[in-house]
Amino acid sequence: MSGDVKEDNQPYDEINITPMLDLAYVLLVIFIIMTTASVQGVKVELPHTRNTASLAQPQTRAITVTLDGAVYLDAYPVDIVMLEQRLSEFKGNNPSLPVVLKGDAAAHYDKISEVLEICKKLGITEIGLVTKKSAE
Repeated sequence: MSGDVKEDNQPYDEINITPMLDLAYVLLVIFIIMTTASVQGVKVELPHTRNTASLAQPQTRAITVTLDGAVYLDAYPVDIVMLEQRLSEFKGNNPSLPVVLKGDAAAHYDKISEVLEICKKLGITEIGLVTKKSAE
């Protein structure tokens, strides 16, 4: 009779690796998503300076002027009229609105001065110009 009863205390001959594979696939997907995520913005060639200060304020708005004269507000393309409207809305919500201006080093100066005139017209006084630190 003891030969017919199967003992439950026998060690397993193989390990079930399905839960471990599920975890590995989830981690792989998370790793792929995290490495391919990009920072919002428009790529421009920044001018070089010796000292750069970083502006890490949460309400800062970024205005980008590309080489071909296109204007972007927080990575969204805008024209000059729309830029003024949006900045006016942001200024209404935050009276001390800081603005960062990223202009391509070879961009036309008249487009950058036009953006600066809009900031002056709206009373935006906290304006930072983004540059790269040059190698000495």
